[in-house]
Amino acid sequence: MATKIYTKTGDTGETALFGGKRLPKSHVRIEAYGTVDELNSWIGVLRDLTDVSETKELLKAIQDRLFTLGSNLASDPDKDMLTPDLTENDIQQLERAIDVMNETLPPLKNFILPGGHTTVSFCHVARCVCRRAERQVVALSLHEPVEGLIIQYLNRLSDYLFVLARKLAKDLKVEEVIWQTRSK
Repeated sequence: MATKIYTKTGDTGETALFGGKRLPKSHVRIEAYGTVDELNSWIGVLRDLTDVSETKELLKAIQDRLFTLGSNLASDPDKDMLTPDLTENDIQQLERAIDVMNETLPPLKNFILPGGHTTVSFCHVARCVCRRAERQVVALSLHEPVEGLIIQYLNRLSDYLFVLARKLAKDLKVEEVIWQTRSK
């Protein structure tokens, strides 16, 4: 017999953290890990859209790290629970990838509008969702302890996604869409 996916325990607008503590589904902690989950889905879209094996591999590693972040955020902060760890090396991996991509890109002289190609646009959507996740985790950290590496990782990941969008545009041979102010 298959396990049922529905439990009906959330039908009143609450959900449980790992450890059993129940919170309203609108709680900042739930918003934070829910947005990390949304980000993970967008990273999956990007992974499906690229044919570059190194990029696919790193995007898969990022998805693994986002599950790590999510499990940490979804755990009861009042209980001493063993959760997967994020390390400084995870952040350095993103920094190395940013540096390698930047070596192949022209210097940035203007603001860039999202667009030019569907894949590039999706990468910018992922970047924006990443920034939202970061803001929500920072908001959570004002009220409850949050591992500092989580905020750092999300900040660096949004940088990575911005540079990846530029690299994708270059690889796809589309011009970056430059923002131009309207003259008065």
